[in-house]
Amino acid sequence: MANIPVPERNKEIVARFWEALYAHDWESVATFFTDDANYRDVGIGEAGGGAHGPDQIVARLRLGLDPVERHVHRPGRVVAEGDVVVTEHAEEWHFGPDDVVVHPFCSVQELDDEGRIRRWWDYSNIANLLDNAPSWWLEHIAAGWRETLGEGEADPTV
Repeated sequence: MANIPVPERNKEIVARFWEALYAHDWESVATFFTDDANYRDVGIGEAGGGAHGPDQIVARLRLGLDPVERHVHRPGRVVAEGDVVVTEHAEEWHFGPDDVVVHPFCSVQELDDEGRIRRWWDYSNIANLLDNAPSWWLEHIAAGWRETLGEGEADPTV
């Protein structure tokens, strides 16, 4: 990748990140982030501004995704400029054979000079997921991802 322009390199890195994420390869997912990376769902008022660093980010992802029967990526447009990659896509959350939610959103990821993600902000209508997910999943995520790391009280905004 030495001779590839930075935006194209970053698009390739983000594509590999999505592959790891949708394979639920949590160990690999963690390697894509800087130590101080920030992941948040914009607009849901997350306590502490979202997850910070690979451990928190993976814990947060696992809280929502580990209990899901199947998690499918529907990629769309990908645009890169400088150190930023924007991905328009949707996810299919399969909670059971007859319980599927399609959740469209846009991800904005900023990468450092070494090609690691330092900022990942998702923009979506989170109510689409919360209004259509089964109650058992909502109860599961209510504890919050911080609890899984022993970081204190539950975060109701996940």
